[in-house]
Amino acid sequence: MKKISSHTGRIITLLLPLLLTQCWWYSFSGTSIHPDAQTISVSYIENRAERINPALSNILTEALMDKYTKLTRLSVTQEGGDYSVSGEITGYTIAPMAVTSDEVASMTRLTVSVRIVFQNKLEPSENFDKSFSSYEDFDSAMSFDAAESSLVDAIVEKIVEDIFNATVANW
Repeated sequence: MKKISSHTGRIITLLLPLLLTQCWWYSFSGTSIHPDAQTISVSYIENRAERINPALSNILTEALMDKYTKLTRLSVTQEGGDYSVSGEITGYTIAPMAVTSDEVASMTRLTVSVRIVFQNKLEPSENFDKSFSSYEDFDSAMSFDAAESSLVDAIVEKIVEDIFNATVANW
């Protein structure tokens, strides 16, 4: 067996703690959570849009809590977390998109906008207050009531992914 040179041994000795520290800070799920962070509080996302979907606040809040629970080591709390996510739904709009030669909309778009306030008690420089928005199009021949549930699910999934990435993935 080949003997490791003392020079190589010193390099390994110096780099190993650095590598172990980096692995602690960055996880394999793509998150970059402060090593001292233990909790995240997710406040109920109030619906302040002009047009209201009564279930949207619950769906969005639960989806956020599930995302943090499944993909991070953080415990979700009601308040006082090392990280804090709060916000409000600011828009829930339906608009015609593709217009046919008969001047009839063939596609309609549902857009949901959310304002999120993120606070990081351990790294205040990462705090932000910003808006996230997503949309889904559907065939205008289908009634909005029939399409709404699946549209909302798809939109919430995209928005939650964007919020998650902005808060703990730093992408």
